[in-house]
Amino acid sequence: MANFSKSNVPQFSVEVYQNAFLPEGGREVNAIVTVTSTGGGTTGGIPLAGSGPAYGTGPGAAVVLMVDCSGSMDYPPTKMRNARDATAAAIDTLREGTLFAVVAGTHVAREVYPGGGRLAVADAHTKALAKDALRGLSAGGGTAIGTWLRLADRLLGPADAGIRHGVLLTDGRNEHEAPEDLRAALESCAGRFTCDARGVGTDWEVKEVTGIASALLGTADIVADPSGLADDFTRMMENVMGKEVADVALRLWTPVGVEIRFVKQVAPSVADLTGRRTEAGPRAGDYPTGSWGDESRDYHVCVRVPQAGIGQEMLAARVSLILPDPSGAGAPQTLSQGLVRAVWTDDMAASTSINPQVAHYTGQAELAQVIQQGLEARKSGDFDGATAKLGRAVQLASASGNQDTARLLSKVVDVVDAATGTVRLKAKVAEADEMTLETRSTKTVRVKK
Repeated sequence: MANFSKSNVPQFSVEVYQNAFLPEGGREVNAIVTVTSTGGGTTGGIPLAGSGPAYGTGPGAAVVLMVDCSGSMDYPPTKMRNARDATAAAIDTLREGTLFAVVAGTHVAREVYPGGGRLAVADAHTKALAKDALRGLSAGGGTAIGTWLRLADRLLGPADAGIRHGVLLTDGRNEHEAPEDLRAALESCAGRFTCDARGVGTDWEVKEVTGIASALLGTADIVADPSGLADDFTRMMENVMGKEVADVALRLWTPVGVEIRFVKQVAPSVADLTGRRTEAGPRAGDYPTGSWGDESRDYHVCVRVPQAGIGQEMLAARVSLILPDPSGAGAPQTLSQGLVRAVWTDDMAASTSINPQVAHYTGQAELAQVIQQGLEARKSGDFDGATAKLGRAVQLASASGNQDTARLLSKVVDVVDAATGTVRLKAKVAEADEMTLETRSTKTVRVKK
């Protein structure tokens, strides 16, 4: 197993974009915080917090693949075969030394490979055995996703791995357990492993699948045609194998009198982290960001500062990236930090200009919201409301250059004028197109720096 030298541990940077100037009486401060991780290797070691370059070694990742094997996976019969092929493709993508297991999910969860409540170590032999075991998967039974997640948690919990990750595939609604059972499972798994969730076909519930990914800091997507599963699973597993650091938190420290209005991830997708704060000492709180490879993400921080006079200046917030000590005994490591400022001025031009990054991501967050509201209105028969909301979505997608979302919107509405948001609802919309738009509504485009 490779050691992590200082050179192949990812380096983190924090950049803050804001207009720090406030008018007299102004109290709301907005900033976009760009976090970038670069220079991580793709070896099997795990970077661990420590003093100087003393980083740990050991298996880099532990992965549990949860495959829906409920009765509906037999309709059409090719769906189960596609799911087996996709899981085999994901197994092939595992790096040597990765810990892994396969779980079959119905109204109960069953270990398919290796069994015995343990994880296998990926090599040519264990991968072949796992793919052999997949041949025994068949469809039958109900759907209770909470039981799948709890089994994944039991398998991943003892793993000596920095990155703990689940991949969950479902084709149906979670009909064989109460909604509160799934919520309780998600609450108990949150912070213990990350999880990507995929809905195959069109008979599943978008809010269930996106809710799982959101709670467990993973990605959600639709694979409308089951024949696309293998490619999707390969890409997803390549992404997991590229992760180098787990459990990174965004720590926000604020001076006395400053209130935090919200903390949201705004790129590559919108996710509200405000309610996920854990206290981290006086006037400091941690917001989870999950696992990192070589990548960049943007966060929108909004705080309310006390009133101050013209010419006064204050530190409104300090944003730090924190990596906990893996032993739990030592102090956490600060990877990077940035400052959010507030300066009161009587220069109207300075205090009323909106920072381009803040304006862009405020629009992207609104875009996600109006798509969801528009689709909800359409389902409930409020066609005027749906037209207004989806028209606004077309306008925002066009203005921000979000071409992927604009393309998805054009399958649900006829666009008369994108600039003004003038649209007509399509009389007939394919269910897959509507579900794709809803599932991907939170995906954003980066602001052009």
